[in-house]
Amino acid sequence: MLTCSTPELLSLIAHRRSLKQSLLKPDPIPREQIEQMLEAANWAPNHGASEPWRFAVYAEDSRKALGETFARSYRLGVAKEKYNPQAEEEQRKRVWLAPVWIAIGMQPGGRHPEWEEVAAVGAAVYGAQLVAASLGLSAFWASGMPVTHPNTARFVGWEPPTKLLGFVYVGRPAVPWPKGARGDWRQKVVWHWGNP
Repeated sequence: MLTCSTPELLSLIAHRRSLKQSLLKPDPIPREQIEQMLEAANWAPNHGASEPWRFAVYAEDSRKALGETFARSYRLGVAKEKYNPQAEEEQRKRVWLAPVWIAIGMQPGGRHPEWEEVAAVGAAVYGAQLVAASLGLSAFWASGMPVTHPNTARFVGWEPPTKLLGFVYVGRPAVPWPKGARGDWRQKVVWHWGNP
């Protein structure tokens, strides 16, 4: 049986960070590192072995078409009275702030409630994020309107019932690795252990 030390695993979990695009270096990420992230994602727990996660990876020049898609999705999705040309341009340019963008899809197996399939995709993304952290990478799950709009889903190549749940953008931090903070886990647990 393969094991790792519990303290090392807990340290990695506490080490994971998701940094905003403005805090990332534009430097390319080796494809092998993205492949390691996606292999980890593929081992997520899922009910009935449905394996509902789907991914599409955009790097290098392929980001140009992705940026144009985000801009168009913004135009299509925002109310006319709230449209802002600068916001549209920001959608177009944002793809250049992170070297890798991974579309996150959920393809339901049909036998289980949708929430279970979404939870499985969430577990898959978390596995990928942990591997990213072990490699010194930030992996941020973006889920705003332009990145989840049906226009973006069609660009990625996903039609219903497959759902686009957002994008994980990956990059090396341009700032010192941030410290994390969480409230005490004991304040979030009610124990029912043993006899009443």
